[in-house]
Amino acid sequence: MNESRNRRTKPMPEVVTSLPAHLQRSRGSQWGLLSVLILTAVAGCSDKAPPDAAPGEGRPLLWGNCPALPEGATRDPRQTCATLQVPLDYHHPDGRTLELAISRIATAKPDSRRGVLLLNPGGPGLGGLDLPSLAATVLPSEVLERYDLIGFDPRGVGHSSPVTCGLTDVSLVDLFPYPAADGSIDANVALARETAARCAASTSGDVLPFITTANTARDMEQIRQALGEGKISYWGQSYGTYLGAVYASLFAENTDRIVLEGNVDPTSVWYGTYHYWGEGMASRFPDAARFAAANNDTVHFGTTVEEVTEAYLELASRLDATPASIPGTSARISGGLFRTVTYSLLQRNEQIPLLVQFWRAIDNLTAGTPTAEDAALLQQVFAQEPARADVPADNQTAVFLSLACGDASWPTDIEVYRKKTAEDRAAHPLTAGMPFNIWPCAFWKTQPREAPVEVTRQGEHNILLLQNRRDNATPWESGLGMRKALGARATFVELDAGGHYVYGQGSSCVDGVFNTFLVTGQLPQGDVSCAN
Repeated sequence: MNESRNRRTKPMPEVVTSLPAHLQRSRGSQWGLLSVLILTAVAGCSDKAPPDAAPGEGRPLLWGNCPALPEGATRDPRQTCATLQVPLDYHHPDGRTLELAISRIATAKPDSRRGVLLLNPGGPGLGGLDLPSLAATVLPSEVLERYDLIGFDPRGVGHSSPVTCGLTDVSLVDLFPYPAADGSIDANVALARETAARCAASTSGDVLPFITTANTARDMEQIRQALGEGKISYWGQSYGTYLGAVYASLFAENTDRIVLEGNVDPTSVWYGTYHYWGEGMASRFPDAARFAAANNDTVHFGTTVEEVTEAYLELASRLDATPASIPGTSARISGGLFRTVTYSLLQRNEQIPLLVQFWRAIDNLTAGTPTAEDAALLQQVFAQEPARADVPADNQTAVFLSLACGDASWPTDIEVYRKKTAEDRAAHPLTAGMPFNIWPCAFWKTQPREAPVEVTRQGEHNILLLQNRRDNATPWESGLGMRKALGARATFVELDAGGHYVYGQGSSCVDGVFNTFLVTGQLPQGDVSCAN
């Protein structure tokens, strides 16, 4: 969601990357999904689920001004904000608390109001405090009349008691662990170990184990209670689909109308989730390659999908061996960063022309013949947002790792990663072994405090799943995993399209089902296949 759903300018990986802001999506994450040597022991790990206590019951929210915006950002003047205290540890609800920042745009027609629509932008690690302002520009009036739009920064994120790993390099690019040019993962192992140790030693080291999806879902229940609502409706994308599914499993009786878009397989979090990326890129990349081939007079990568793919892989290998300096910046582009930008821009169809221009500019750069136009484009792509004094610079990274490593266990045997990375590198050259490579979670000594929440089929038929066929961030098989997990609770709508976004992308079929569901509660009798 940006100024317009059809003109969003911030793609974001589902496992998210901290690319420059205009390469991140503002509405919710893709992710592609993406851990820590705890120096201060955290007492009493338990796999027993905490009681469904209601410490927030009866606490009225005091609505007022929202936190100051970054320079250049805007929000709807109707949006107001409040804060809510929630337990750090739901096993001990009377202990230490965290503060959640919550926002609202109330319906302009109270007589038509059904309830609240809670929004989550994905990530993991993205803030959602200004999503009501963004959603108000995207949703049709018949939806806006029926709901108060509710946003929030999830625990640990943004203005909600933000956490840090104490990282000076705030880029998530290195956390997408592409092997070295020769396939070695030794450097990835060292970086993962170092990152995990820095997170553990940070000032948030004792809080990070509690930044989990299950706890965030419990926070959503506290928000529901504080709003005084019997039930909540919800719209989540990318990582937000897993969060919504966990909430709908823990608190099925409190769900009204749930929309999950660009779905995570809840049975594979998180180590297995990334393994979908190879197939996801293989299915999505030809869309961009066809565009490049059709514009070969300016792109010069070949006239067929095969020729373009070969030229792309050769350029990535060249950057693996010799990273290139970006004119006018201090940045250098490696093969890993080149692939990560490609992954990000592939999430939206309208950015494919920019993507192939980016390929052309990088090819010229490595050849030593960059044009002034190339330099301008690259400086735009790699422009950095101004630092924010109120949020740690590495906040998104810290939350991303906390969720990836705290929701479920990862293998700790380095040889497992070495073997699987080599196999995947051969099978999926576009992702070069990255999806099976090692993450900081392999060195995360504080084990998950509880087992992952089982996403169940128990509950009302009130969940709408939206999924593109060629989504490189949450690929098709991942969406099918969510569909299978929810069973008869859900209706599945597939769109024969590429990219990470389904609603608001020009399909009257998809948009009609979405809008009808939120307005009337009616879902199709069976799953739906929509043409683009």
